Amino acid sequence: MNKLRVAQGITLRPIEKNEFAPFVTYFIEDYTAEIVTNYRLSEPDARAQAIRDVEQSFPDAERTPDQIVLCIMFQQDDTEHHVGYIWYKADTVLKSVYINDFYLFEASRNKGFGGAAMKALENKLSQEGFTQMKLRVAQGNEHARHLYSANGFSVTGINMNKLL
Repeated sequence: MNKLRVAQGITLRPIEKNEFAPFVTYFIEDYTAEIVTNYRLSEPDARAQAIRDVEQSFPDAERTPDQIVLCIMFQQDDTEHHVGYIWYKADTVLKSVYINDFYLFEASRNKGFGGAAMKALENKLSQEGFTQMKLRVAQGNEHARHLYSANGFSVTGINMNKLL
C-alpha cells in the first residue's frame, strides 16, 4: 500500500513486524480498561478476555489476512512521527470495514490528527472499492463520538449488557 497524504502531513502505512508487539501491548492494556469500565468484569477476567480476543484476531500476527493495522504518521519537516494506530477488519464481500480500534497517542490528541487520519482512511478504502465503514464507540467516550460524528458517522444502535 502506498502512503496516502492528507491535510496536516498525515499518512497511513501498514504496521511493521517490529511495531506489532508494542501495538498488542498497548491494545491489551486499553481494551482491558474498557472491558472493566463498560462490561463490569474484574481486571483479571477483563485482561484474560482482551488477550484471548487479540490471539483470536491475530493468529498470524501482523500478517493475519483481513485484519489490517495501520500506523498513523505525521510528517513534520524531514521527520516522520508515529502518532497512533487504526485497526480494522475488511469484508470484501460486503465491501465494508469494521474499525476495531482507532487510537492517537496522548501527546498527539487535539491537534487535528484524528480527523485527518479518518479522511486518509476514507480515501484509502474508497480507492480500494469499499463502500462502508462501521465501528463501535464505548459509553462515555465523548471525544471519539465527536470525532466520528464530525466525520459523517451516524448512530445505528446501542450495545447493552447485563451481568448474571
